[in-house]
Amino acid sequence: MSAVQEAIGQGEKCLSRLVKGPSCWLLLAMPTSLIVYVVAVIGVDLALIGWQLAGLREPQTDNLILFAALLAAAVICIEAMRRLGQPSGVSRDLLSAWWLPIALLLPPLYALLAPMVLGGVLYLRAQRIPVYRCMFSSAALGLAGAAASCTFHQFVHGAVVVTLKGSNAWLTRPSVVLTAIACGVLFAVVNTCVVAVAAHLAEPAAPLAKVLWDRESLLLDLTETCVGVLVAITCTLSFFLLLLLLALLPVIMLQRSMMHQQLTAAARTDPKTGLLNATAWQREADAEITRALRSDTPLALLLVDVDYFKRVNDNHGHLIGDEVLRALATELRQQVRETDVVGRFGGEEFTVLLPRTDTAGACRIAERLRRSASGLTVPAAHARIQVTISIGVAALGQHGHDLFELLAAADLALYRAKDAGRNQVQLYAPGQEPAGNEAGSAPAEVQNEEDKPTDVCP
Repeated sequence: MSAVQEAIGQGEKCLSRLVKGPSCWLLLAMPTSLIVYVVAVIGVDLALIGWQLAGLREPQTDNLILFAALLAAAVICIEAMRRLGQPSGVSRDLLSAWWLPIALLLPPLYALLAPMVLGGVLYLRAQRIPVYRCMFSSAALGLAGAAASCTFHQFVHGAVVVTLKGSNAWLTRPSVVLTAIACGVLFAVVNTCVVAVAAHLAEPAAPLAKVLWDRESLLLDLTETCVGVLVAITCTLSFFLLLLLLALLPVIMLQRSMMHQQLTAAARTDPKTGLLNATAWQREADAEITRALRSDTPLALLLVDVDYFKRVNDNHGHLIGDEVLRALATELRQQVRETDVVGRFGGEEFTVLLPRTDTAGACRIAERLRRSASGLTVPAAHARIQVTISIGVAALGQHGHDLFELLAAADLALYRAKDAGRNQVQLYAPGQEPAGNEAGSAPAEVQNEEDKPTDVCP
């Protein structure tokens, strides 16, 4: 649920802070293609619910009892999460442990209805989000659950009707368990694909691969699938209500463990940009430098500063300034390798550690970052903001032998780039000192509006 909210919420963060009003306004402010897609997904989900209700005969009591028991377990998990607290940025849960058994053991109508019910509980008790996002989340999960339910019932006919006292011989067949696992994977794939389309429409420039799966989210999805299948098996055994209570505590503990891991990751991350914060970056950088010294491999450090960033805050406000920092952070991360260590050092300064990179390579990367940053635009109320960056470069061995010395060398090179006119790359030269005013200290009225790009790196 929360992963969907996070994906389609990225494009509206700035607007949601600037505009105070009904949540529907936020949807109308999004790109037209996203509006059409969100409405279409919700419409298809509601249409399927109506179609299922129209063909529904008198519901079986056993199905209603199982449905109510699984929903009650999910509500208990929501309350447990709420009481534990779920800070911003923590977006994974184990509610699929309850949605998946509903999809596998009950007719598709229940799989369509369950996310709507639990989405309402989440909205009222845990996360006050825009109504349209809550409905979209529920619709995406409902469609994924319906796909898993139809597929499972197509191949396992004995599971169409679950009875409290009936035979569960169908469950003893290994093919049934394998089919259940496959349907759990189908549930995750459909839900993720629906989310990915929305995320791509909200931010077309963002890499689609990052929206789909990374190693961590894939592992969590597999965990949710396995837990969901185990809960489904528990529900088919005799005295399933008692066994369901036994399954509830382990699921809550798994949820708490997931929250601990996510909170640990959040403690390493700068909340505005999503990059490593200064403390985490220095820890990673120290480890990389130690490794480079031990293996005698090259390493370089870039210190990046946004030119005239104070003007952005003064003229457009700090919220727009935050959006500029986020856009630059995204661009920096996309322009370097996965093995490079990117962090926010403070204010409008960023740091990039480049393992296995010599001086010439570091200068080429820095120039590429400078060019890509100058091409970024961030929309404001009545204008589009463009900024430039200055970069100082230092290399391990030539300009320093530990992190402190490298940072000091890169900082002097950065000051030199500022004094030389900004929007350029400077390599540290021994004995160089910043001439004139420090970076960013010159009065705005005596600085050129247009930075002229230069590159002093070899």
